[in-house]
Order: sequence, then C-alpha cells, then structure tokens
Amino acid sequence: MYNMDTVKLGFIGYGNMSGATARGLMASGAIKPVQIYACAKNYDKLAKKAEIQGINPCKTAEELVELCDIIFIGVKPYMVKEVMTPLKDKLAGKTIVSLAANVFDDALEEIMPGTHHLFTAPNTPVSVCEGIFILQKENTLSDEEKDFIVKLLENISLVLWMDKDHIGLGAIIAGCTPAFTAMYIEALGDAACRHGLTREEAYSIISQMLVGTGKMALASGDHPGQMKDAVCSPGGTTIVGVSALEKNGFRFAVIDAIDQIENKIHGKL
Repeated sequence: MYNMDTVKLGFIGYGNMSGATARGLMASGAIKPVQIYACAKNYDKLAKKAEIQGINPCKTAEELVELCDIIFIGVKPYMVKEVMTPLKDKLAGKTIVSLAANVFDDALEEIMPGTHHLFTAPNTPVSVCEGIFILQKENTLSDEEKDFIVKLLENISLVLWMDKDHIGLGAIIAGCTPAFTAMYIEALGDAACRHGLTREEAYSIISQMLVGTGKMALASGDHPGQMKDAVCSPGGTTIVGVSALEKNGFRFAVIDAIDQIENKIHGKL
C-alpha cells in the first residue's frame, strides 16, 4: 500500500477546495510539496501558484494521472463527467477521491466504471488543519485504501463516515456554515467596535473563542445546552444576551438558513 513519505497526490482542478486540501496537508507536515501534483484549465495561473507553494504543475490531466497514486477530483460538479470520462481507462490501480459536491458514488461509478473511487464532503478549514472530511460509506475502495485515506485526511480534519442518505446534509453543515460563522464573527466584531475595541482586538478574541468552544465541545461531549447553561449565572450578564438572541429569533434564523439550502439543492426554490 502507499507510504506517507512517498505517495504522490494529484489534484485535477486546483480551486478553493483542492487548494485548501493541499495547503493543509503541506502545513501539517504529513505531505511534502514535492509529493503534490496539480492541473488546471489556466496553466499559467497554476504555474504561478505552484512556484510559490513548491508543488508540481501538470499541463494535462493525462500527465497527472500517469504520475500520481491518489487522484483528487477538484473540478466543479458539472464538469466531472466531461473531465474524467476521457481518463477512465488510465485510472486502473489508482485511488480516486472526489471533492466535487453532490457527485455521489453511484455517479462516479457511472462515469468511471470499475475504478476505486470515494465521494467526500470537505470544508475549507482543512487548509489550517482544523477541517472536516465526510466520507461516503458506499464506495469502491479497498480496505487498505480506505485506511490510508483516513490516515491521510486525519492530519487536516475530523473524519466521519456517512451513508448517501445523510452525507448531503452533513456536507451542508460542514461546508456552508463557515460562511455563517464568518458572518457571526463580523457581527460580534461590529458590536465590539461599537463599544470601543479595535477590529484587530475583536476579531482575535472572537476567533479564539470559537476555536476554544469547539474544542471544548469535542473534548467533553457535553450537550450544547449544558455548555450554554454553564456560562449563564442566575441574574447574570450572559443570560441577558441569550434572552436578546432568543427574542430576535437567533436559533430559528440558523435553522431556517439550513432549510433554505436544502430547498435550493432539491429544487424547491
């Protein structure tokens, strides 16, 4: 099976998610830049990124596939069939990991029949080794391949397995909510600025608060309600803020946002 020190990773498409995954793997120290290969529609733009990052740019997907052991599909979902179909005969013996949203295992099998492929749903914080990778339980990887992929991705993320019926929602919660969280950081920053803190001070405090709260939740396994209650002293200051959030529909707004994304995906909007 693959060796972490020598495995060659290829990214077909080197946009936001592919780039985040590659940067995280390099930042973690698990993978060296020389082990990473990428191809993209705009080769000149890719070459500039490659020079900065120390990775290997490839002019064609065919070249990349020949050189690499594990192939990450990082193109837009609507492009997967067009890009991968011409490569299907060259993919024997390769491990294929799709980063393309909602292109599930059955679609990958239709596009690349008989290959070893896995659908995944990552999020952008993998770039700083604090991300999430959700892996579809239905896949065609061997047990050895699955073990290696988990070992690889655990360097940059929490790794979870989900079946097809649930992975789409998992992808929404993991992949869309960093945008919501950034809005929350910005809103708290506005409030802090209004009362005299600098933006730099506010954003540093807020960002670390979120990191710490998330780590506490993972480490303790406590219900979020317990964590909230632990900060809310009777007649204290925090419960006043919690009451204001409830009055303004904070939790409903979050739930409704997820509902709207689900409706959009399923064509109800």
